[in-house]
Amino acid sequence: MAEKIVINDLAQPQLSEIQRGALEATKDMVVDFSVDSILADAKRKVQLEDFGPDDFRRRLQLLCDEWGSDDGLTNIGRLSLRNTLLLFARNRLLIQDLLKRHLEIHDEVIERPIIVCGLPRSGTTHLLNLLAADSRLRSLPLWESYEPVLSPLEKPRDDGQDPRYVRCSKQWAMTQQMTPLLAAMHPMDPDHIHEELELMGPDFASYNFEWLTMSPRWRDDYYAHDQTPHYEYMISVLKLLQWQDRQAGRAKQRWVLKCPQHLEQLPVLRQVFPDATIVITHRDPVAVIQSAITMLAYGQRLNRKQVLLRELLGYWSDRIEHLLQACVRDRKTIPDNCSIDVPFDVFMADDMAMVRKIYAKAGLELTPQADSELKRFIDEHPRGKHGQVQYNLQGDFGIEPAVLRERFRFYFEAFPVRPE
Repeated sequence: MAEKIVINDLAQPQLSEIQRGALEATKDMVVDFSVDSILADAKRKVQLEDFGPDDFRRRLQLLCDEWGSDDGLTNIGRLSLRNTLLLFARNRLLIQDLLKRHLEIHDEVIERPIIVCGLPRSGTTHLLNLLAADSRLRSLPLWESYEPVLSPLEKPRDDGQDPRYVRCSKQWAMTQQMTPLLAAMHPMDPDHIHEELELMGPDFASYNFEWLTMSPRWRDDYYAHDQTPHYEYMISVLKLLQWQDRQAGRAKQRWVLKCPQHLEQLPVLRQVFPDATIVITHRDPVAVIQSAITMLAYGQRLNRKQVLLRELLGYWSDRIEHLLQACVRDRKTIPDNCSIDVPFDVFMADDMAMVRKIYAKAGLELTPQADSELKRFIDEHPRGKHGQVQYNLQGDFGIEPAVLRERFRFYFEAFPVRPE
């Protein structure tokens, strides 16, 4: 039975010695959010100059302005956000350099991917990692999503490990020290299969930035712009990864991907991946919201001076509603012969039965080897392996689940979703 985890200091965190020490060590730090400093640091790190098309600068500037002016952030929070922007700028240089030197990368074809969509915290992560256990499918491990291209200034270590993997491993170890309950809510070890949305980061695009800190200006700008160019950039990076596989003699022709953002971008997703099989998970939005904002609130004990419980509730209730309104509006644009809906309760009751339906829809044979690989993954990853957080929406955030659920009546009327 999974260990039950109760976070009883969400509003008024009782910090550990390590957490207090980190806040104290960074209290006088000056974090520079200027675009010029970020781009200069990126150039220096990889000794490259060409960022490619410069339309990204407007988006980077928006993030720098919004985050740099947020005086509620601690210096740990500010440094983490700046490091994210620096990593994406660095990655952009490396991606641009490789695409420029190897034009044949653009000839790669991302053929018939299986793409999981669905609300965050709705079983998408488990489903993605389960499908990725099939060794015939290409997926995106966390370490590679963070750094798709190895810098030419680096090489594999003497023990054969990729420096990118080592960095991701150290980052996860630090995360477990600083925010130890995160593993129970969302494991992020280097081998964890991650979202391809990370590959839009070097284009300074996607809703992913909102998960790092509430960013209403960024959100509104994202809403106001067509996301097709950024999906096309992501596909270029997928092609690059596939090309790198081919050079190493380990190419696989079929990807399994996943991201909740696709729910509000289904027409774009269909346009850029016309032969994809699209798998849409469905779960009670209240369960999703309480899980997401509890996780985010737990992280705020280090990255914000004050935990913003009511603000998190308002922001992410709006955000989830936007995702679901778009899904209800656009679901019919995806033909039945290449899509399938996956109710959370049905999937949790028998995940292999649902996988068989997905394979049938995708025209993928469930071979004996694949069946064995998938069942092994299920055995080794039981639900609650790292513990199960006990959520208290009323106690922590001041709203009854039934009251919040009324806001999403339109969604329950459109899909077979069971209230939890």
